[in-house]
Amino acid sequence: MAEPTREELLARIEELEKEARGKKAGRLEFRVSEKGAVSVYGLGRFPTTLYAEQWEKLLDVAQELRAFIELEKGKGVLKLKSRPE
Repeated sequence: MAEPTREELLARIEELEKEARGKKAGRLEFRVSEKGAVSVYGLGRFPTTLYAEQWEKLLDVAQELRAFIELEKGKGVLKLKSRPE
């Protein structure tokens, strides 16, 4: 297999840079896994995957979760991950 030419490498770099610009930082994506679960991409290094019933159960207590987070923030113990910009 022949080595790519300089022009081919530059074209590939430009293509990859366009793709990288197209992806918005902090944007969440949803996908269905091979096993039928719902995966959320963009929260961290790995996707967060739960089955539909688990997501629904979590969403049902969203207000309680928000209140818990605010309470813990007030205690100064909760760690917050800074968002890269």
